[in-house]
Amino acid sequence: MKKQKILLFNRWDLSEVKVEDAGMKKYINLRPVLIPRTAGRMGPTQLNKMKMNVVERLVNKLMVPGHRGKKHKITSGRFPGNTIKLYKHMEEAFDIIEKKTKQNPVQVLVKAIENSALLEEIASYRLGGIIARKAVITSPQRRIDLALRHLAQGIYRADFKSRKTLAQSIADELIAASKNDSKSFAISERQRIEKEAEGAR
Repeated sequence: MKKQKILLFNRWDLSEVKVEDAGMKKYINLRPVLIPRTAGRMGPTQLNKMKMNVVERLVNKLMVPGHRGKKHKITSGRFPGNTIKLYKHMEEAFDIIEKKTKQNPVQVLVKAIENSALLEEIASYRLGGIIARKAVITSPQRRIDLALRHLAQGIYRADFKSRKTLAQSIADELIAASKNDSKSFAISERQRIEKEAEGAR
């Protein structure tokens, strides 16, 4: 008897998705799951997020995209979070991506994360009476965290006060980021931060 494959949302095969960035390969979880939902089981320990499916991590970021910098530019009050609705929007977005790109949508998501992940950023520290800034290499885990945050914030910006559906906003942001297009907020944010880091070397 032939063993049946576990497909994401009973549609997409995760075993065919490849991570090209060797540094992030260990940290992007593509273990086959039907519904990527752990219900907080990975929460107590920070590094347990390595065991969480990458699709679930993006959905969790969409619930609370996070603030930009030290200012509360994005308020958490607009994101009460409805898990079932978000997963339905994500499935619909993956369907749009598949129709537009003719690729596995999870592969497009992984490519978007790879393209929008920072290589270096700026660390601030006090030197005497001044605040000095220095370029530092970003760790693989933080690269993925920031890439997912910027993708979520880009989706939020595109969807807020827009006639586009959330699924369409998710699909547009992921496709643009996977093509390394600066129309994607995540790509433009990566370029901005890396340019600042280059000046602080």
